[in-house]
Amino acid sequence: MPKRTICARPGTSGFIWRRLWEFPPALGCLALVSEPAQLGANAWGNPTSVFSNTVDTITKTHSITGSNTIVSSGGSFEMGFFSPGSSRNQYLGIWYKNISVRTVVWVANREIPLLDSAGVLTIINPGSLALVHGTGNVIWSPNMTGSTWDPVAQLMESGNLVVRDANDQSGHFLWQSFDYPCDTLLPGMKLGKNFVTGLERHLSSWKSSDDPAPGEFTYRCDPQGYPQNILSRGSVELYRTGPWNGIGFSGRPNLKPNTIYKYEVVYTKEEVYYHYELLSSVISRVIMSHNGVLERWTWIDETREWVLYSTGPADNCDNYKLCGPNGDCNVGNLPPCGCLSKFVPRNQTEWGNGDWSYGCDRRTPLDCHNGDGFIKHSGYKLPDPRNSWFDRNMTLGECEMVCLKNCSCMAYANLDIRSGGSGCLLWFDELIDMKELNVNVQDIYIRMASSELGKNSYQTHRLVNID
Repeated sequence: MPKRTICARPGTSGFIWRRLWEFPPALGCLALVSEPAQLGANAWGNPTSVFSNTVDTITKTHSITGSNTIVSSGGSFEMGFFSPGSSRNQYLGIWYKNISVRTVVWVANREIPLLDSAGVLTIINPGSLALVHGTGNVIWSPNMTGSTWDPVAQLMESGNLVVRDANDQSGHFLWQSFDYPCDTLLPGMKLGKNFVTGLERHLSSWKSSDDPAPGEFTYRCDPQGYPQNILSRGSVELYRTGPWNGIGFSGRPNLKPNTIYKYEVVYTKEEVYYHYELLSSVISRVIMSHNGVLERWTWIDETREWVLYSTGPADNCDNYKLCGPNGDCNVGNLPPCGCLSKFVPRNQTEWGNGDWSYGCDRRTPLDCHNGDGFIKHSGYKLPDPRNSWFDRNMTLGECEMVCLKNCSCMAYANLDIRSGGSGCLLWFDELIDMKELNVNVQDIYIRMASSELGKNSYQTHRLVNID
């Protein structure tokens, strides 16, 4: 058999599927494969030796097959083959080692299950980690960023599976599972995008409790305009957290500092990402469930069970743009939708029939060139920032002046609410997906016609102060 090169299938993200001999020669691919005999016994389902449960690393002479597993150095995570729910299919996955309820946090071959127990995770020549079926098919293999003749795969205590050169102890990884999440976000994982490499990390639900293939729902950190997290079903947005304000997301004010975990959004020229770190020995994880709900769970040792800590969306007003443009959603009202102060329904008939999608308009049109002003609204989830602009260094007064001079600017707010507030966030066009909150975390200043500006005017839902 002539030599062949293994290439990633177009459209895949970091993975390789296909028979070893299927591809024509090509440049820049991962592993060079020649005669089956040259691959060694490992590649065909007869590993030279198998790790015991006290070893965390796979090498050219040690593989995983059958019921054998590897375990991270501190005993927190285990990797091996499993069958989810009532399924008989076999998958290679990572789960918590010391939790009695098997809880899988990552799956390698999500879309291509093994139909029997003949799978082997091994190193094939000349230097690639691969999940190989006994028939010779490569079911899964990571698309590494570099090459080495002596790779090892190690399960870290964080739950991260990494591939590195056996002689490289610098912490440089050729590939890591944390870059390709499934439905679970573990402490230390990044949810976001690297602007330099283009790598985007997001959660995707399982299809069902029996099928870990990517389902309908995703959860990602969206940097458009200014960062916020968005839950979607396919291309349809279902829920958003609101923009990051330096302390938390504007739409999740109840997520206060706690003793379990801390979280933040990091936004630089190179990357943007959301992540969290645990503050104690409590085990906690975030999952994108196959039911379309983002859930945080914590493990309770005393009762030996997972307990639901928080969910998103939290209520009906978290449904994306339920009340339409310039609408005001209040979960305590029936119906929940109203218009922002000094706005009126755009289509009164449909609004009265319970269709709020048309939203609201200002009752007095803006007259930018003859003078507009702003009304301060407090205690709101800030509008969708995907059509916004920001500056980290402006004061709130400078922010107001910039917005006032631009007739397309509809609202402004501080970018960061820490230390009395700093920076500037401007919204253009309509204000989408605003929700009344039970606490006042951040103020937003909405553009109105000058004739609507009146001091301490009392509105239907709240007291509105005028600057």
